[in-house]
Amino acid sequence: MTDRKPVVLAPHGGRGYEMGRISALFKADGAETGDRYSISEWWLEANTTGPGAHVHEDGDDVFFVLEGTMSFLVGEAWQDAPAGSFILVPAGVRHDFENRRNARAGLLNFSIPGGFEPNMPSIVDWFRENPPGDARPPEV
Repeated sequence: MTDRKPVVLAPHGGRGYEMGRISALFKADGAETGDRYSISEWWLEANTTGPGAHVHEDGDDVFFVLEGTMSFLVGEAWQDAPAGSFILVPAGVRHDFENRRNARAGLLNFSIPGGFEPNMPSIVDWFRENPPGDARPPEV
């Protein structure tokens, strides 16, 4: 038995965070998942940088591109990922994402373990002080 309740959200449902040209919409985290994982949508406007290269030492990041084409840094290499692409970044691997195209792009993110959403107020503040810039053009 679990004391968790089912979560059913309508399209565009969830808890939103605006970061200039980036937005995040959290579907489930914390109490909804027993802190086992976090699920969120991330949307980047055309030609927009992402969060910057970083590493999660304590868990995996899983991405599924919902719309458009995102560019992902995994380890030392950038690669383009069109809608329908799946990316698994194990703990300890450097990664980043950005939208280098001329149309909005979005991805679904699973962070394992959960407990990611409590970081969002400080992430929003960071982006307020460091607004997302223009993404670099695709590498030839």
